[in-house]
Amino acid sequence: MFDVSFTELMIIGVVALVVIGPERLPRVARTLGHLVGRAQRYVSDVKSDIQREMELEQFQDLKGQMEEAAESVKSSMKQASDTLRDPLEEARKALGDASQSMDELVKATEEDIRNLPDDAPPPPSETSS
Repeated sequence: MFDVSFTELMIIGVVALVVIGPERLPRVARTLGHLVGRAQRYVSDVKSDIQREMELEQFQDLKGQMEEAAESVKSSMKQASDTLRDPLEEARKALGDASQSMDELVKATEEDIRNLPDDAPPPPSETSS
């Protein structure tokens, strides 16, 4: 904080010894030491509070960035699922239509077979010779 060398401290000590006197100097030095200690603790507390506030602000910024990234991933996943869902629904519908037409064809064929006269020749078989 202050740039005080050892020689300057010695000069201050000698002046204090002359001004205060040798009997009161230890008590004044002890009191001064307590005051300096309190000031250092106060400065340290203020520094740590400022550091905590800065870290909190950084964490809040990071939290905001993470929320934005999560929202972006969520929207891209929804978009991807929507683009996949549409062709699948179309394929499901086409398969349903094909199944329905096959059922109708089978029913029509069964109906045709039932309506054949008893003396009609049998249908050609697909056996290989």
